[in-house]
Amino acid sequence: MMATRPTASPVLALDGVRKTYRLGTHVVPALQGVDLQLQPGEMLALTGPSGSGKSTILNLAGLIDSADAGQILLRGQDVTQLDTASATLLRRDAIGFVFQSFNLVPVMTVAENVDYPLFLAGVPAAERQQRVAAMLEAVGLHEHAQHRPDALSGGQRQRVAIARALVKRPALVIADEPTASLDSHTADQVLDLMREQGHGHGAAFLVATHDARLLGRCDRAIALLDGKIQ
Repeated sequence: MMATRPTASPVLALDGVRKTYRLGTHVVPALQGVDLQLQPGEMLALTGPSGSGKSTILNLAGLIDSADAGQILLRGQDVTQLDTASATLLRRDAIGFVFQSFNLVPVMTVAENVDYPLFLAGVPAAERQQRVAAMLEAVGLHEHAQHRPDALSGGQRQRVAIARALVKRPALVIADEPTASLDSHTADQVLDLMREQGHGHGAAFLVATHDARLLGRCDRAIALLDGKIQ
């Protein structure tokens, strides 16, 4: 596996992070003092059985949820106590998401789906057009720019999702089981694309997966069990 550069400033750092959920009268300790760092351009896999804490880490890193204790730094900024509006803006500007189910907007074309994050961020139209075209070229989908998602294969839809995540040049990309619905050949292509584009753009990938195919392509893997790193 590729060694990370210890002198780099981490894109993401979790220090002693704890998270508990309440289900009726039951208290579920989802994370029990997790420490991890993620460097620029690095692809880190989170592994472990269902309920081990993978999704909780993704939700905390993606500013979708907040920790009960510990500190979370994104690009050196303490995000632990951010209010909802500040968290939304930071998530929009600094984080991209790739999902197992693609989460593309079905009534939008491929180009419109990729353009949407730039539109939300207020990027001028001419620059948006250039960046979308370059990103679709990079993922091999420029000829499908005007197609709707339902005209694409699963692998093509995931490539659109990767393009959408990277077009705004995020510091961090969060990928939740990105290859689970893909066959082996398509999964290999998608993983190669994630590595190539992530390294090329300096984006760090935090990937939750049960897929053994993905582990060999990541720079590191961390195993979780009962909310703790093994």
